[in-house]
Amino acid sequence: MIKPIELVIFDCDGVLVDSERIAARVQVALGAELGWPLTETEVVDRFIGRSHAAIREQVAARLGVETAATWSERFEQLHREAVDTELAPVEGLPEALDAITLPTCVASSGSHEKMRHTLGRTGLYDHFAGRIYSATEVARGKPAPDLFLYAAEQMGVDPAACVVVEDSQPGVRAARAAGMRAFGYAGGLTPAERLEGAGTTVFHDMRKLPVLLAEQQQR
Repeated sequence: MIKPIELVIFDCDGVLVDSERIAARVQVALGAELGWPLTETEVVDRFIGRSHAAIREQVAARLGVETAATWSERFEQLHREAVDTELAPVEGLPEALDAITLPTCVASSGSHEKMRHTLGRTGLYDHFAGRIYSATEVARGKPAPDLFLYAAEQMGVDPAACVVVEDSQPGVRAARAAGMRAFGYAGGLTPAERLEGAGTTVFHDMRKLPVLLAEQQQR
């Protein structure tokens, strides 16, 4: 028996705010500058959906700890500058939020500081204030289930009654590992086939999410 949905857990980057394209562009530029040439596809495969600490570990393994520290500092600077001038909500997201009546929260690989900035710049922070959770609060980031299980615990909801809206492969894997149903948003950088899997509904238009949630609730 599938439990009715009691909580919708949103990832942040690429699901609420259209920041993954900015992040990927910055990572490609930093790779060219610091000695690790990367294509956008390689950035998506290696970095998208993963925590800042996990990305830094990858860079350190490739280029050394000192260069990884420089990479992290430069990324924070360049990403913030681009967010301040370019960032917008994911297309169709404001309309979807207006139509969703279920309880919601955010669970992201990003830090609280980063989410205050990105959600604040797009006018979304107040919608989720007090219900925002970061991978910095748990032992393991995505694709481990820790963050989603933590969010469910904080919200007082059984994981089996949660659904996760994600745009990355590590994210949908984390949702499955947590025993939660997933909605894989394929309107961003990650190809749809990388989001597919058991218990996962892949969709391309954020405006359709309220209807998909309603259909899932009726099963």
